[in-house]
Amino acid sequence: MDQAITATISGYSPRVALVLVLAAWALPAAARPATESAVRPVGIVEQPCPAPVTPAGDSKANDQKDWQERLLDPDAGREFEPPPDLNAANAAHTAEEERLHYDWASLCRYRAENAALRRSSTPRVVFMGDSITEFWKIAHPEFFGEGYVDRGVSGQTTGQMLVRFRQDVIALKPTVVHILAGTNDFAGNAGPTTLEAIRNNIASMVDLAIANDIRVVLGSVPPAGAFPWRATVLEPAQHIVEMNEWLRRFAREKNLIYVDYHEPLADERDAMKQTFSNDGVHPNRDGYSVMEPLARRAIEQALTASAESAAKAPPSKPSKSKH
Repeated sequence: MDQAITATISGYSPRVALVLVLAAWALPAAARPATESAVRPVGIVEQPCPAPVTPAGDSKANDQKDWQERLLDPDAGREFEPPPDLNAANAAHTAEEERLHYDWASLCRYRAENAALRRSSTPRVVFMGDSITEFWKIAHPEFFGEGYVDRGVSGQTTGQMLVRFRQDVIALKPTVVHILAGTNDFAGNAGPTTLEAIRNNIASMVDLAIANDIRVVLGSVPPAGAFPWRATVLEPAQHIVEMNEWLRRFAREKNLIYVDYHEPLADERDAMKQTFSNDGVHPNRDGYSVMEPLARRAIEQALTASAESAAKAPPSKPSKSKH
């Protein structure tokens, strides 16, 4: 959720400006300052991903961890933020613009981890998503035990996820993929869009998974009544409800496992219940605690279906030897 910092940030209320600042601090480690743009390689290269840079000092990393902890802490409520720092916001915006120019889909984000994982083991389940998926592992690392791999990237839309789907899901050869996507499309992180465009991106990810014998768990879009970093997006709740109705029908048609996170997290206005989120968009730890048994149940159904399908498959014929 980190792509909305703009040059007009000072025109927002302190509360909204603060969320913009803090969301921008959650940028991937591969984000680079604009001063490097003149020396960055372009075109076809052997190594497109630069080595991560450790910031001078630990203050920024500590600030990011502090913000994430306040975002996830159920006791923090809606008053978890410190005063906004507009200088930090401008610096983060510059770094994010640079990253979007050189790595729009964040293909560099998990490339090294994917390579290490392919050498060591094959995950049973890959979680593909945005910051709601990324922060899930931060909130409850124990949930991502053996066999569960988190591939969430903060701020991403379904189009960006589709671009990295082959690298971050298919290449890992999981049994199941858990897709939780769409929040940032509704927030307009990549500009204006349509429900049809979001549906097409999700359908394409599903098609890729099915073509590669990966079972799909399709998550509903979590509720949101507003986006603190995008105050101009009005009344997204009903669009999210409409999308979830389509996701349910689509899952039924494609024989996917659909998991409804919206209903238990939503209030009477179809926004996120305040007890489950400190900013109205991202679940806090209590919110993730509601989601986890639903996710486990859906994943177990998908794993069982995969095992039954494998058991019914006819044995492969031995190749004929040539004499």
